[in-house]
Amino acid sequence: MEMRVLGRTGMPISVLGFGGAEIGFEQASVEQTARLLGSALDAGLNVIDTAECYGSGETTSESLIGQAVSHRRSEFFLFTKGGHRAGLEHDDWTPELITAGIERSLTRLKTDYLDLVQLHSCGLSILQQGDVIAALQAAKAAGKTRFIGYSGENEAAEYAVSCGAFDTLQTSINVADQRGISRWVKSAAEVGLGIIAKRPIANACWKWATEEECPAYSRPYWQRLQTLAYEELSIERALRFTLTVPGVTTAIVGTKNPERWVGNAALAQKGTLPTTDYAAICTRWQAMAQDDWTGQI
Repeated sequence: MEMRVLGRTGMPISVLGFGGAEIGFEQASVEQTARLLGSALDAGLNVIDTAECYGSGETTSESLIGQAVSHRRSEFFLFTKGGHRAGLEHDDWTPELITAGIERSLTRLKTDYLDLVQLHSCGLSILQQGDVIAALQAAKAAGKTRFIGYSGENEAAEYAVSCGAFDTLQTSINVADQRGISRWVKSAAEVGLGIIAKRPIANACWKWATEEECPAYSRPYWQRLQTLAYEELSIERALRFTLTVPGVTTAIVGTKNPERWVGNAALAQKGTLPTTDYAAICTRWQAMAQDDWTGQI
C-alpha cells in the first residue's frame, strides 16, 4: 500500500487507516477484531485510529484493539483521541481528564506509548482556554505520546491550525464535505501539519434510497448529495477523491468486515483521481454548496 509522510511528524503512514468507532459501538468480539485488524495489517495498513469514547464496558474500541493486536505493536502507528469523560470521574474537557484519559488509553491499548493523541472535536472556546492543550503537551514531554493533534471542524479547526500547538489535524473531507479544503486543510498543509481525513467516503450514504432509510448520522450528507447530484459516485471514486485533496496523508475508514479491507486496499492502490475528474467534483461543490454546509463532526 502507498505510504505518505504525515507532515512534520515524519511518520510514514499508509494512505488507508483503520477507524475504530464501529468495532466499539457495535460491540465486536476480540476474535472479530483480531481477524479484521490482522487482515488490514497484512494488506499493508499501518495506522489504527480510535478514541476513548468508542464503546463501553469491556468492548470499548481501545480495549478490543489492545487485546487483538498489541502483540503486533511494532507494525503500526497507534492514534487515539480524548476529552470526553467516558466513565472517568473528572469533568469533560479538563486537564485532569486529559491526563487520566491518556493513562487509561495506554492500559486499554496495552502499550507504553501512543504515536498520536488528539483532542476529540472540542469547541473553539475550549481550545482558546489553553489548559487542555497544555495537558497534551505535558503528556508529550513525558513520553506518553510522540505527537499531539486536534480532531474537528470549522472555526475550531482553523484555530487549531493557527495556534501552532499541534502536529496534526484530523477533519472531515469527502465529496459531500468540502468546505475545509480551501480553508483549514489548505492552511494546515501550508504550515506542515499532518492531515488525516475522516469520513472519507461520506458514509457511502448514496446507497440509501430514501432519507428515512439513511442513519441519522449520515443524513446531512444524504441531503447534500441530492443537491449535488454528481453524475457518477461510488466508493472507489469517493475514496480516491479524498486521497487526491492536496495535503491529505491518510483516509480513516471503519468496517467490521475483514474482506472489505482487501477491497479498500485495492481501491486505494489505484491512486489519485485524474485531474479533470477531481476538478469536476470540486467545481460541482463550488456551484451547488449552500452557506450552512459546514464541516460535519
